[in-house]
Amino acid sequence: MLEDPKSARVKGVSILQQKDARLETGLFLLEGPQGLKELIKTPEIVQEVFATAEALDRYPFEFEDLDAAGVSVIEVSERVMAALSDTKTPQGVIAVVEQLDVNLAAVIANKPKLIAFLDQARDPGNAGTVIRAADAAGADAVLLSKDSVDVYNPKVVRSTAGSIFHLATVINQDSVTAISALKAAGIQVFAADAGGVPITDISQEVLAQPTAWVFGNEAHGVSQEVLDLADKIVALPIYGEAESLNLATAASVCLYASAFAMQANH
Repeated sequence: MLEDPKSARVKGVSILQQKDARLETGLFLLEGPQGLKELIKTPEIVQEVFATAEALDRYPFEFEDLDAAGVSVIEVSERVMAALSDTKTPQGVIAVVEQLDVNLAAVIANKPKLIAFLDQARDPGNAGTVIRAADAAGADAVLLSKDSVDVYNPKVVRSTAGSIFHLATVINQDSVTAISALKAAGIQVFAADAGGVPITDISQEVLAQPTAWVFGNEAHGVSQEVLDLADKIVALPIYGEAESLNLATAASVCLYASAFAMQANH
């Protein structure tokens, strides 16, 4: 059992809370019991798992499956778990996992139907929730611009609730270059912006076409250079008194609008 939170072993893992260490190692931290189910499906990307005695007792079948798959599970004290976690109330399980991102060419080669593109999104919770919504809507990939939040930030990973494992993720994209590549591949690009055409005015036939939705910065929206490149700028009508919609909420509505149309035309 690992008991000393100041040991070199613990420090070597906890440093993955920092972006520079994640970039250097190609690893990230996955916290919580939800992640166990994903790791059982893909044990080859797991380096090691740390768990408290309470967690080992609470999820015996999951840990048995990990052990059977050859994944190293190390029991740790509550103090060590607190050092490994970036939350105030650790969930008792943390895994060191290889990063999952792919390149844009690979995504395009698979002829995607639905993509979410985060352009300068900075809030970890929003980014993770958009990835989760994209997964639920059946999207093929999520792209993040190079000035967006790090997708392997522990808060982003937690907010995806496991969806980071379910669809392709492409990071560090130059927005203009990536959008040009998507358009060249025959994928229409819709930018979500309050100044656009109401989504209710777009036909189901158009919404059912292969689409990349671009969602912008929480405060400033989609950048002008991206708006200039988009095939269509689309707004969500606000029927009540709210000034605006949260980024992740708006993204969910847009992605599902496409998903509904695609399912109806399937």
